[in-house]
Amino acid sequence: MILVLVCGGLFLFFVKGLYLLPDKVCEASVQRDLVIRTLPQARAADEWADHKGSGQNFMFDCRVSTSGHSILSGGVSLRESSKADWAAGYGSSAGTAVVQTSAGRVAGLAQVDTDHGVASVYVPCVSKDAKAGRGDAAGPRALVAEASVTGKSRVSGAALRQALTDFAYQLIRHAYALAECKGPGDFPGQLPRYGDR
Repeated sequence: MILVLVCGGLFLFFVKGLYLLPDKVCEASVQRDLVIRTLPQARAADEWADHKGSGQNFMFDCRVSTSGHSILSGGVSLRESSKADWAAGYGSSAGTAVVQTSAGRVAGLAQVDTDHGVASVYVPCVSKDAKAGRGDAAGPRALVAEASVTGKSRVSGAALRQALTDFAYQLIRHAYALAECKGPGDFPGQLPRYGDR
């Protein structure tokens, strides 16, 4: 019995890091369970988030790092980009295969043939400081979130692509309010799943 308690205590000492993070990390934008599903167990973990600027200069960044040197990171910025241009930047024009998903005006994609995975989410955003009367002269504007893992991840393949897309999606939902995008921020609970693609 004592041996079981000692072994259990040692096990918890070496893997408790991610479980000690808040229920929601990165300014309460991302569920801790998603981070636990994505990063390998570690003795310690830390999270950091920051947002700055407004309008064209808006940025929101998030990072969760572990004592095992694994980092789950993501960032959201306001860009001038159509949905087609955004998707092309990750797909065929970049020489990379992608899988895509969408729900209404929100779209997500993940690169298939990369070692560590890269995912991105797109949602149109007209910032509150957009000048009246400009119309579409400057082109469509959107928040674009990108997410990736540096170092080892707990999952790979389709599971990693889905986890990174979910991470980017949770970041962009939070950033939509921070960027003060005009119009309702109605987002589905999650984007449709990629499945095994």
